[in-house]
Amino acid sequence: MSTALSEDDGGWFADDGFWTDYAPLLFGDERWAEAPAVVDAILRLSGAPESGTVLDSCCGPGRHALEFAARGYRVTGVDITGPYIEAARESARAMNLAAEFVRADSRSWSRPASFDLAVNLFTSFGYFETKAEDELMLARIRESLKPGGVLVMDLVGKELAARDFTKGERFERDGRLVTTTFEVVGAWEGLRNRWMVQEGERRVDRAWVQRLYAATELRDSLKHAGFSSVSLHGNWSGDPYDASAERLVAVARV
Repeated sequence: MSTALSEDDGGWFADDGFWTDYAPLLFGDERWAEAPAVVDAILRLSGAPESGTVLDSCCGPGRHALEFAARGYRVTGVDITGPYIEAARESARAMNLAAEFVRADSRSWSRPASFDLAVNLFTSFGYFETKAEDELMLARIRESLKPGGVLVMDLVGKELAARDFTKGERFERDGRLVTTTFEVVGAWEGLRNRWMVQEGERRVDRAWVQRLYAATELRDSLKHAGFSSVSLHGNWSGDPYDASAERLVAVARV
């Protein structure tokens, strides 16, 4: 039985205001600049064809979807945040790319047997109130993949969150003073994040909980969602997920 991390935090991810408030911090120039290298790594790890169809689940403003489209892939990006989808569409038009962007809830949206490759990147997983809802999202992605299709996920694993845990930090970025605090929820089921941003006279103060997955837990959830095999890596180079890991990268095959 899946239990909620916190009833008070359920549904925060669907608040457009949350994402627009933090977009400048989450998607700065350095994040856009790293997209080509990330796509190179995804193609190498997945063995995906040099052309084909790509689903970017929880695509945000389209960093990776647009990079795939620029390489000739037929891309669909899906995200629940309206302003991100509009921004992605505007970028596609400006770049003269034929990428499709859909505003939808990843727990319910699917396009059965339509994609060679799916991606879920930048820790865009674990936002829902229950583990069962997380697995519903994985099942919809699995349903959208063609036979032989592959999903590549990139997130902060529970082991890394515990290893690198800090109670908070304070820094300046692009004229904004940012103060963050972090708190472990339960027995490391999740992490409560609070970000306070001061920009001139404007102050934004938001908190949310994200479910954490150990590598073995993520593998089990992917298999429960219908994937036949899952390989786990500690970085985009494909090294083992061990004590030196930088990220949890999962490659799940139909």
